[in-house]
Amino acid sequence: MTKWSAPPLSSDTLTALAQGPYQQDPEAVGGSLVTSAMVSMLPLATVFVLLGVFRLKAQWAALSGLAVALVVAVAGFAMPAGQALLAASHGAFFGLFPILWIVVNALWVYNMTVSTGHFDVLRRSFGALSSDTRTQAILVAFCFGGLLEALAGFGAPVAITAVMLIALGFDKLKAAVIALVANTAPVAFGAMGVPVITLARVSGLPLDQVSSVVGRQTPLLALFVPLVLVFIVDGVRGIREAWQPALAGGVVFALGQFLTSNFVSVELTDIVASLAGALAIVGLARLRPGAAWAARRPARVGAGTAGPDDGEPADTPRDIRLAYLPYVVIVAVFALAQIPGLKGVLDSLKLAFDWPGMAVLDPQGEPHSSTAYTLTWVSTAGTLMVVAAVIIAALLGVSARRALRIWGETVHDLRWAIVTVTSVLALAYVMNASAQTTAIGLLIAGAGGALAFLSPVLGWFAVAVTGSDTSANALFGSLQVTAANSAGLPPDLLAAANSSGGVLGKMLSPQNLTIACVAVKLEGQEGVLLRRVIGWSLGMLVVLSAIIALQATPVLGWMLP
Repeated sequence: MTKWSAPPLSSDTLTALAQGPYQQDPEAVGGSLVTSAMVSMLPLATVFVLLGVFRLKAQWAALSGLAVALVVAVAGFAMPAGQALLAASHGAFFGLFPILWIVVNALWVYNMTVSTGHFDVLRRSFGALSSDTRTQAILVAFCFGGLLEALAGFGAPVAITAVMLIALGFDKLKAAVIALVANTAPVAFGAMGVPVITLARVSGLPLDQVSSVVGRQTPLLALFVPLVLVFIVDGVRGIREAWQPALAGGVVFALGQFLTSNFVSVELTDIVASLAGALAIVGLARLRPGAAWAARRPARVGAGTAGPDDGEPADTPRDIRLAYLPYVVIVAVFALAQIPGLKGVLDSLKLAFDWPGMAVLDPQGEPHSSTAYTLTWVSTAGTLMVVAAVIIAALLGVSARRALRIWGETVHDLRWAIVTVTSVLALAYVMNASAQTTAIGLLIAGAGGALAFLSPVLGWFAVAVTGSDTSANALFGSLQVTAANSAGLPPDLLAAANSSGGVLGKMLSPQNLTIACVAVKLEGQEGVLLRRVIGWSLGMLVVLSAIIALQATPVLGWMLP
């Protein structure tokens, strides 16, 4: 193992350490758990109120919440200011590596395909598979949207699929609703698994354990989301006539998500599930060519497959192969990295050190997990995406200079997202290190057995406000584990429930509603769109919460690893 040696500590740090480590006390405020928990909610309340009530931009809300978390840590929990700032720096650095390292490089690949025109070919390929609007909704919004969520996330799937649906002839409002509702099941494993990776890190649970449980919850949503899309498009008649592609796409997507997240790779989960779901529908259409839902657009006279309308060019078979090639390369690179012998070597190349200057003990007097930093810098998804991107650039004929320029543009486009993510992770680390999260978790644990039903609601609420499953997991992942341990429930179940429930809050988040409205040119209609999707969000949340509550009992406990 390659181990990084920390630089010599400064005189200030040595002085702080000489005064003794900071030991957490969940009842630090007034000697009361209830008071401590109420005060600990101030940073979260700051973020949620600024976002949801005052409509402040996410980066400023996150920075404000971080400032409040620091004040609460120092003034309320008697944490030394230096230790609180060190915890914030640790969280911000983790936000950069590996989280944003993954996001930036995944979006880099996507932006290269856009720049070369291959993304448009892929879009036309999906649109030409069927002329039936119900099947188009599944293929474009659910399958292709899932693929975009795997690579990009952060609102891109909603914006892109909504525009694609309008190009296929969908009503603007209906296209926006379909895009939002479809962007659910893939979210927990979006952006190459960033939400789940973040959840594992802040909760202290093994990544494979967390992903395994999430992979036994979100696939249950995938089973019926395509049916919901068909109903939105064509009501009861749509279900009656087009249930077959909806069921095939949902079942195969769910199986792909379950098998890949449990036995292959967290990062590949949505890529495999989305492509498998689309192939299942196309294969079924070949077996049932006479079905109304399988009707295809007539091939145009010329070089290849027709685009979705007469205003777009025909694409040659070579064009289509090149459009799908980047995803084949990504799957191949990540699959090779999972080969047992090679995986062990890659995982051994890592940075592992105690965060310089941090000295935090948990209530039992043991070193707190927030003091340690580990990064498998070669096998992390961000680095593997760089390897894939270099290969993809060569295959698509993108010069090194052009590829680097696109990478720089990608970072620039994400500049405010970078501020937001690093601030949210810094906030989460300050709350975790100072015992604010522990205090809230211990209080919530008083819900007892009902906690299993309520845990996905907490994730749903967080994503509805922040618009990000990653942020929700950073904020509440540790809290869920603390509450689970105190209530005698499986910690991995409740941590996973936070992420699984969170995916259903994304369609209600102000930022996603705004993205959808802007994409379909219905600016100012966010309230109308909210009323169209809130019923689906709440309905699926109740079903998911009931399932997770039963997973905490012998009734469905067999589903857990």
